[in-house]
Amino acid sequence: MTNHADLPLHYGRVPKWLASRMTTLGRAIVESIVLEYGRSEVIQRLSDPLWFQSFGAVLGMDWHSSGITTSVIGALKRGLNPIAKDLGIYICGGRGRYSRATPRELYEVGEKTGLDGKALARSSRLTAKIDNTAIQDGFQIYLHSFIVTADGEWTVVQQGMNDTNGYARRYHWHSETFSSYISDPHTSICGLNQGLILNLTDQDAGITQNGIIQVANQHPTMMIQEIQKIKMPAHHDVKAKDVDLKRLGSIIAMAYDQDLRDFESLLLLEGLGPRTLQSLTLVSEVIHGTPSRFKDPARYSFAHGGKDGHPFPVPTKVYDETIATLRHAVNRAKIGHSDKQKAIKSLHENAKRIEKNFVPNDRYEELIDKEWEMSNTLGGRTVFDSQSMLDNERRKRKKQKNKKQLSLF
Repeated sequence: MTNHADLPLHYGRVPKWLASRMTTLGRAIVESIVLEYGRSEVIQRLSDPLWFQSFGAVLGMDWHSSGITTSVIGALKRGLNPIAKDLGIYICGGRGRYSRATPRELYEVGEKTGLDGKALARSSRLTAKIDNTAIQDGFQIYLHSFIVTADGEWTVVQQGMNDTNGYARRYHWHSETFSSYISDPHTSICGLNQGLILNLTDQDAGITQNGIIQVANQHPTMMIQEIQKIKMPAHHDVKAKDVDLKRLGSIIAMAYDQDLRDFESLLLLEGLGPRTLQSLTLVSEVIHGTPSRFKDPARYSFAHGGKDGHPFPVPTKVYDETIATLRHAVNRAKIGHSDKQKAIKSLHENAKRIEKNFVPNDRYEELIDKEWEMSNTLGGRTVFDSQSMLDNERRKRKKQKNKKQLSLF
């Protein structure tokens, strides 16, 4: 299976204070999935571009930026490779020179696990060649990561850049869902329609493939499959139209408006405030949610904001409480005590239950304003790390809010 998504190019680096938290929370989320569903489930989810985007958003990255790919892969590599032997999941490759090291790293994985390192390296080269050369859609691959389990199941996450239109495109592969690299390995290709492209892996391209073999330098001229589209919006901020307000609203309602003592299982999370509960609920959904829950990745940015301040600054105190709670649950589950793991899972289940009867209102902007107002007390930070900039943004939002209220009279 292969999917891809188009993302606006974002430049700059993830600050250390966020990168370290992404590493810790990313590791805890993956360990939770492995404990509950097995490592195959991790591979399957990483092959889903919408789950991957939601995962990156819940880690505090800007929900639609191209930087999610590099940052998430980097965080997973730092967090999971030190425990790869126990977890049975190995992260290879990365961006630039790290991508070129993928075959060597896969040979090393083969030596450690008994897998066929040569065959894995061949798969790595083939997936990169197919998306960069056999499919000529204007995107040049610059990031290639190969994630493989000790059982030999793998997923590839790679990203290409189009300097002309300012977008990056991410491609996902899953070893268990295709039988041939050169005969329609894509179940769907989702991206901006840029007209006709060259797709030599299309199921109807067999004649063309044979023609190329016979006349190596002759460019094929036949018409090929048009692309099915899913495009991330160009705007940077998180707008109401990007979010399933019914689902987001049910999570906010559970965190702020419900008496948590009505949920017996949630008593195990005693001591957590409603804001951390909101984040944990979104994390719980990333761990336990089904594919249909990830159609609006922007919603997951309401767990820990975004590094550029969209939709609000990263609340580091909430982030740290989320990490501590999830890590404690994972550690207890490893020694046979799954009570806290079950409590975290119940957050997702209760949010879905409330969602059935929840009617969204038109107070989306008020929610974002409230997060900005609270950000001082929640350790709010952005990539700019300028207190004056944050204060200016708060004053600006307060002024706009007051002006809006006056216009009602």
